[in-house]
Amino acid sequence: MRDLNGPTLPRRSRRTAALLTTGAAVTATLLGVSSVPANAAPTAASAGRNARTAAAPDISVANVKAHLAQLQSIANANGGNRAHGRSGYKASIDYVKGKLDAAGFTTTVQQFTSNGTTGYNLIADWPGGDAGHVLFAGAHLDSVSRGAGINDNGSGSAGILEVALTVAKQGYKPDKHLRFAWWGAEELGLVGSQNYVRQLPATERSKIDAYLNFDMIGSPNPGYFVYDDDPQLEGVFKDYFAGKNIPTEIETEGDGRSDHAPFKNAGVRVGGLFSGADYTKSASQAAKWGGTAGQPFDRCYHSSCDTTANINDTALDNNSDAIAHAIWTLSGGSTTPPGGGKVFESTSALDIPDAGAAVESPVTVGGVTGNAPSALKVGVDIRHSYRGDLVVDLVGPSGKTYRLKDASSNDSAADVVATYTVNASGESADGTWKLRVQDVAAQDTGRINGWKLTF
Repeated sequence: MRDLNGPTLPRRSRRTAALLTTGAAVTATLLGVSSVPANAAPTAASAGRNARTAAAPDISVANVKAHLAQLQSIANANGGNRAHGRSGYKASIDYVKGKLDAAGFTTTVQQFTSNGTTGYNLIADWPGGDAGHVLFAGAHLDSVSRGAGINDNGSGSAGILEVALTVAKQGYKPDKHLRFAWWGAEELGLVGSQNYVRQLPATERSKIDAYLNFDMIGSPNPGYFVYDDDPQLEGVFKDYFAGKNIPTEIETEGDGRSDHAPFKNAGVRVGGLFSGADYTKSASQAAKWGGTAGQPFDRCYHSSCDTTANINDTALDNNSDAIAHAIWTLSGGSTTPPGGGKVFESTSALDIPDAGAAVESPVTVGGVTGNAPSALKVGVDIRHSYRGDLVVDLVGPSGKTYRLKDASSNDSAADVVATYTVNASGESADGTWKLRVQDVAAQDTGRINGWKLTF
């Protein structure tokens, strides 16, 4: 979220902002993004759920945090930040683009200039859906120069990235066309999103049914704030949180300070979520949300301490799931039935030596395009007299090891019959995968009965 200092305008009340933006229009120029793929027949776009709308899936907070860890590593390797015009920002764009390309999105990098340096927006379109009705979600990807920007706004960026990847993983077929964006130079005054909207012809702008913005969704002392710019969009989020018994408040701290503002000023309906920045949490807010009264929602806002340690996992999880709920609810559509993915399996039994060396059971994958999914399913059937002695790993084609289960003296049951979810999106799908199992203590017997991968 942009600061209130420097050349940016002071925050206005919602009523004042509405008066100032009434009748505002944006000059139409070039589109500036790739055309929507026309590989699916248009369907009637609904305002909300229809009879065949699929329920939104649970978004893996572990996967969202893995994206944040990557953004932190990028900042660490590039002077401690991911700011506009710095190498860390371009590396962040490349990371997100790589994930989306592998998942089957059509991506476009839009360039602009600010403060004499080149900036980038990343736009990602999911093939299919009615191109005349676009549901758009976005978050800014840049940090301030003082830190890695993990809550502001790695959190929103990682949240919508994992939702987009889940769209692909689920084989979701929305009625509306889905578009996602990661904006540049937000911290310099919403430069990237303003540039996008300014270049968007009026005919294309009119196709956007709604723009949803996610700027800071994992604040360490969090609140649950919902944009109230549009009653329907506000209601979708409030209904979701009400179903989880989480009270919400109208978002006012970020009015006009994030990337929804250019869309709203251009007449597009906007909504979104926010977990709080440098405002102070009141006693009443702490009573209903937990956390610490009298402290900022994010004490590391725009500071060097905005690292992966500056994230509240529960808020990140709740808000990521709320994003998915909004995307599925507002876009309509259906999902490929469970079990529709390709399955590769080994049914060969393999004995596990007692207190011996690890054994490996291979499965060869072929005919799967691109990388493995971020939620690869690993089904394991291990028969063993004392599972607490077992260490179980998945080994990818690259040789990278993914821990499925550690040995534990507190795990005294028999057998390991379970399905694990692994973020293996850095691996090529095709190749030889291995289930590696080791019995690390004596006096038990067992075997790998079989195992499978579901893509």
